[in-house]
Amino acid sequence: MNRKFRLGLAGAALVASSLAAPIASAHEDGETTPTPVPVHMTATDRAELTALYDIVKPYKDIQKALADGYVPASECTESPAGGMGVHYILPARAGAPIQWDKPALLLYMPLPHGKFRLMGAEYFKADADQDLTTDGDRPSLFGRPFDGPMLGHSADMPIHYDLHVWLYQHNPAGLLEPWNPTVHCPVPTTPATEN
Repeated sequence: MNRKFRLGLAGAALVASSLAAPIASAHEDGETTPTPVPVHMTATDRAELTALYDIVKPYKDIQKALADGYVPASECTESPAGGMGVHYILPARAGAPIQWDKPALLLYMPLPHGKFRLMGAEYFKADADQDLTTDGDRPSLFGRPFDGPMLGHSADMPIHYDLHVWLYQHNPAGLLEPWNPTVHCPVPTTPATEN
């Protein structure tokens, strides 16, 4: 009886730890401590996040991102809540239907000597009616509704929804939060544009 109780506690501990476990294959290169996967995620959400980590991994080499059509969409972005880094967008995906395995943007931290380190991915959807007071077309991924609708961050960006996924940079605010308080932009930063 005592043995069953111990196995029960061990099993419960295993289940509890898996509910807040980091992305399974993330961060084997030791860049940062992984951000725990939110408890509310389904097994499918968790599997997709783990697969996304591997799908995006080739873009750790920014030259691969450039060769595949990603282009700089912002300087290094920072606010009092934290940073997002430099956004690289794949224009063909920006207007396409949201697919978990095809993020429209990649998030990079600029480093010295023109180098960039991949931090995560971002999904983007233009708001259908361009009205900040309605959200009937708000998408969701990984068990989380997108942030927005929000004004565009530049004159040519529409009212939109977005969702950030911090795959390679720990975010104490959460895996799917827009701003990362551990990200700070160096000054000045020019995005990489040549492959």
